[in-house]
Amino acid sequence: MILMKGMDTNSKKAIVSWAMYDWANSAFATTVMAGFFPVFFKQYWSAGTDPVISTARLGLGISLAGIIIALSAPIFGAIADRGSSRKAFLIFFAFLGALFTSSLFLIPKGAWMLAVGVYGIATMGFSGANTFYDSLIPSIADEKKYDSVSALGYGLGYLGGGLLFAINVWMTLRPETFGLESQAQAVKFSFLSAGIWWMVFTLPLIFFVHEKRHALSAQKFIIQQGLKNLVSTIREIRGKKTVSLFLIAYWLYIDGVDTIVRMAVDYGLSLGFEAGDLISALLLTQFIGFPSAIFFGFLGRKIGTKRSILAAVCVYLFISFWGGFISSKQEFYVLAAIIGLVQGGIQALSRSFYARIIPEGKSAEYFGFYNMLGKFAVIFGPVLIGITGLIARSLGVEGDTASRLGICSIALLFITGGIIFSFIGEEKRG
Repeated sequence: MILMKGMDTNSKKAIVSWAMYDWANSAFATTVMAGFFPVFFKQYWSAGTDPVISTARLGLGISLAGIIIALSAPIFGAIADRGSSRKAFLIFFAFLGALFTSSLFLIPKGAWMLAVGVYGIATMGFSGANTFYDSLIPSIADEKKYDSVSALGYGLGYLGGGLLFAINVWMTLRPETFGLESQAQAVKFSFLSAGIWWMVFTLPLIFFVHEKRHALSAQKFIIQQGLKNLVSTIREIRGKKTVSLFLIAYWLYIDGVDTIVRMAVDYGLSLGFEAGDLISALLLTQFIGFPSAIFFGFLGRKIGTKRSILAAVCVYLFISFWGGFISSKQEFYVLAAIIGLVQGGIQALSRSFYARIIPEGKSAEYFGFYNMLGKFAVIFGPVLIGITGLIARSLGVEGDTASRLGICSIALLFITGGIIFSFIGEEKRG
């Protein structure tokens, strides 16, 4: 039996409060993940260590955290669906991530093992909370509003994350303006600010978002029942053509999106661009991403979610080809701007498209699989880049050109993902 208590579908207060969580957790995504942690880990917590070794340490920690949350997300989702506890799980993971993000402020120089462990748990909190955040969409909006609501979330995420990151960059470049002694201290305060920001802006969701609740006759068997639901859902997904095709297509094209995002800084450095230029390009992407994500919500309503996603895939296909042959700082900025135009859109509409095709009442469990694929993304992209580069070198192609051809190979992910996605019926359950 479904209890209607607390439901506020299409309430503006609930929708904005839900979307503000994107504003909240993007502080971690920008300031910590994309911005300062990788560099600070090498220069401060792994000071004096061979860069190859420090990279291996960081990669191992991130991979371990990612594997744990990716494998556990569908299980948690099954339990949350069975007990109508998506919001409770979200709050737990969000505050876990925010607390450990803030704790990076306390880690002394050279303590690389402690740093990677704390960061790994923060990442688990970030990823775990996102599973249940995504799954709350059906509780706050009707299907016809999924595109605009999802886009609002991503748009506020880009704006909020970019705003705090800009302040943190200013803090790092001019520590004396903020009464800080050094850039290292400024970076530590940036981690602290990201954790506090995450906690504070999660509060609107806590107070004003309510999920659809289900009455259960045997609460003490909730875990056992949730795990049984997980097994049955795996069987269901295999039998649902629309869901299966979408998950395969999504895995491919989002792998390409994430590969471009995560390799952009390293690629820029390899081309000889300054770190300041790369940070500026990242900020440009963030602030362009805000209005662009909102626009894609409008575009989804006008021409259809499927067509809008395919349009974004085509833009990324162009980016993957052109990106392999840029040669100037100006081109890098233009490329960053184009990425900003479609990055939030493809993420937002993929989420809303998926919300429409999954069965009602199982959103957390199904979004567990959705986010699991997201965590296992960036698998094919780096492999394609590496293999293509090696093959090109073996055929006598010069090093720089071989690397650029490797970047272009990411286009295969967008081509195959786009083709598979084109065979999916327009937002039909099953």
